[in-house]
Amino acid sequence: MDNKQQKSYNFSSVDLLIYIWNKRLILTSVGIIAAVAAIVISIMITPLFQSSVIMFPASSASISKELLVQNYSGRQSIHGFGEEEQAEQLLQILNSEPIRSRIIEKYSLMEHYEIDPDNKYPLTELYEQYKSNISFRLTEFMSVEISVMDSDPVISASIANDISDLVDTVYNSMKKERAREALHLVEREFKEAEKNLVELRDSLDRLSGQLSSEINKSGDPTTNLIKAISENGALYLSVINLVRNESLIVSELSLRYKEARLEAEQNLPYKFVVESAYPPEKKAYPNKSLIVIVSTLATLLFALIVLIVIDNIKSRIAIQEEK
Repeated sequence: MDNKQQKSYNFSSVDLLIYIWNKRLILTSVGIIAAVAAIVISIMITPLFQSSVIMFPASSASISKELLVQNYSGRQSIHGFGEEEQAEQLLQILNSEPIRSRIIEKYSLMEHYEIDPDNKYPLTELYEQYKSNISFRLTEFMSVEISVMDSDPVISASIANDISDLVDTVYNSMKKERAREALHLVEREFKEAEKNLVELRDSLDRLSGQLSSEINKSGDPTTNLIKAISENGALYLSVINLVRNESLIVSELSLRYKEARLEAEQNLPYKFVVESAYPPEKKAYPNKSLIVIVSTLATLLFALIVLIVIDNIKSRIAIQEEK
């Protein structure tokens, strides 16, 4: 009796094949039904078309320093590709709310995805559908891929290209907001330094006039020179030093002002597009053959497990009745 019980629960590979052969009619019927059901379901699924854009991030080198600063030896050139850090920043921009909002608004995705605005959480459904259909990834070559799935091949390509175009708009908008603040601060300091320099030069001109008047007074010129130097010489030299220092400050701030203005006014692209999206001819989803094969095999495996469990239960009951 123990041997019968052990045989009921322990299958070798040969025993399993024999068992499957004995149950071939049931498994074949289940397989046919599963395949037909999978075909029907795959036909009912709305086909989706995939469009992609491949781009590389641009270098984050400063255009102002590269164009204005002599002997600038930055690690990157404004004409070069960015590195992994710039690629990850590009991904963050692609996933940003400004890009998502503009795409949703332009293509009326709430209506396009057939989401009822009167639902309990319509925005949550919209964002989940957006995230499901529109994705971004970093490739092994440090490029960034924009992938868009949609039931309309033209819309899928259009969305992918529009997202690519919006990268520069959003990036330059964020960068300019900070650059304008920097420009305002530098401009204020530069104008204040220019004003101080003008005042110091005026003071220097007045002192020069006083010295000249003292020297040209009646009497011994040497005596007049010594007297003028003793009375105003120290002040005169001090003002000269102030003018020299303030001139250096104005010169430095003038360069900083030009840099800040260039940064605030530039509209350089933040990416290099390697491959733009185009309307695909073939659908990417669903893969009917894959759905049918996987569904049929999964159903057959499940049916086989159920049959084994049922037979084992029957064997247990038979053993208990014999006892």
